[in-house]
Parts: sequence; structure tokens; C-alpha cells
Amino acid sequence: MSKIVCFGEVLWDVFPTHKKIGGAPLNVASRLSSFNQEVVMISAVGDDKPGEKLIEYLVENNVNTEHIQTKKEYQTGKVKVMLNEKGSASYDIKYPRAWDKIRFTEGARNAVKSADAFVFGSLVARDETSRDTLYQLIELAKYKIFDLNLRPPYYTTDVLIHLMEKANFIKFNDDELFEVCKEMGSKYNSLEQNLKFIAEKTNTKHICVTKGSHGAVLLHGGDLYYNSGFLIKVVDTVGAGDSFLGSLISQLLNEVKPQEAIDFACAVGALVAQSEGANPVITEEQIQKFVNPYS
Repeated sequence: MSKIVCFGEVLWDVFPTHKKIGGAPLNVASRLSSFNQEVVMISAVGDDKPGEKLIEYLVENNVNTEHIQTKKEYQTGKVKVMLNEKGSASYDIKYPRAWDKIRFTEGARNAVKSADAFVFGSLVARDETSRDTLYQLIELAKYKIFDLNLRPPYYTTDVLIHLMEKANFIKFNDDELFEVCKEMGSKYNSLEQNLKFIAEKTNTKHICVTKGSHGAVLLHGGDLYYNSGFLIKVVDTVGAGDSFLGSLISQLLNEVKPQEAIDFACAVGALVAQSEGANPVITEEQIQKFVNPYS
């Protein structure tokens, strides 16, 4: 078991017909906890019912919530989610919300310092308060995992480059990889060339790129590992990449071989995409049966 701190947004994904708990760092935390990792969440909620429900959910899922701050002057996070006919999501992210105002505390400092890994994204850096806290916590972390979530207009290339240069592990989707590489001056057209371009530019040895229904590629220890995806009927893609990342981190921290780790993570991501919402319950037995239906 490893101790992992997740930092950033906790919120409600509001669909046309229903709402679900979400936020990329929360989704990663929830999935990590389901694999029996020790997980701590650093975030903020409003002094309201949605905030109470978020904390209840995390407690029920064995995520430590003692470093989730309550903000009387800001509401709990909310995101309006629109799905197209293929189940792919677009987002209207309300601002400002409580998670934009995460303050640096001694408790958070100690939690990050004692953790094996620190997971953070780019969206939480949209506000100066949470961004300053993130910058301070990064300096204390042993192993830094950066999950890009490019949500226009809430990012700048300068901030992304700063966070990538600090990270030991970066996760992109393929669109994000191409966009960031282009901004950084890459003339390459292939995914692999751009992946290596980022690795060299940011001095990062571990990078993973998800490719939607076509699986993912992982750069680990100088080698590339591939999974070409699973055949599923997509319900919605919300949280699939987050569960993929939580699964991959859990496997790699448990010293599972990189190929097995990426196969496992792609399976979990696919199972989430064929379910409703970001955090469906998925058992190890379901994962194994999905990967090897005849075993």
C-alpha cells in the first residue's frame, strides 16, 4: 500500500437529466482507494449541502477528507456536462468556486511531505489562490504526477510548462499532447515523436498518452508500452481518463510490470466509459473477466 495525496477540484457533474460526483482529482482518488491505496484529498467545498455530500461520498470511499477546507463565501464546485451522440463530453465549468480558493496549511504540507506520490491537474491552477498552494506543495512532494486537463479558457502555456517541468510523471490525452507540443514549437506529426519531444523538453521519464477508444501508450524507463483498446458501447466518457490514471498509478506503485499496468488501466477506463458517471463501482473480478472473458 502506498500513501497518495490528490490535490484539486471536487465538484458535481450536472448532466441534462441527473448529477454525479466528479472532479478529476476526486475521480483519481476514488479509484486509487478502490485498489486499497491510502488516499488523502486536499481541496475545498462550500458551506452547503452539495459540499457535505461530497465529503460523505469520499469518507464512504475511504478517502481521507481532513484537508478539505470549507469556504463560507464560495459555493461547492459545479460543472455543466453536455454529451454528444457518441457519449463524448464537453464542459461548462462554473467560476469561482470553493476549490479555486484552497489555502496552504501545515496539515496539507505534512500530508504531502509524508506521501509516496502527489497527484495534481492543470484546472486547479486557474485561480491564483489554489495555484500558489499547488506551487508550494509541489516542492515538498517525492513523486509528482501531473494530469493535464485542458479546459479553455482556464490554462496558459506558461503554467503548463512550469507544472510539466516539476512533474515526474505526466498524463495527456492525444489531443492535449499535440496541442501542447505545437505550442512548445514541435514540428512533429506522430504521437510517438511528440511524446519523446515532451520527455526531452521537460526532462520527464514517465509519460502516458490516452487515445480514447484506441487505448494508450506509456513511456516508462526509456521504453514504450502500448494497449490498443477494448471494444465497448460508450455511455459517457466522463471520468474514464481519471479512472485510467488512478488504475495505472496504483499498478506502477505496486511495482507491476509496465505492460500489465497499462493493460489493466485501459480495461478500467473502458469499463468506466461503458457506465454512467465518473465513478462506477468496478471490482477486480469484473476487470479480470473483461480482459480475459474465457479464463
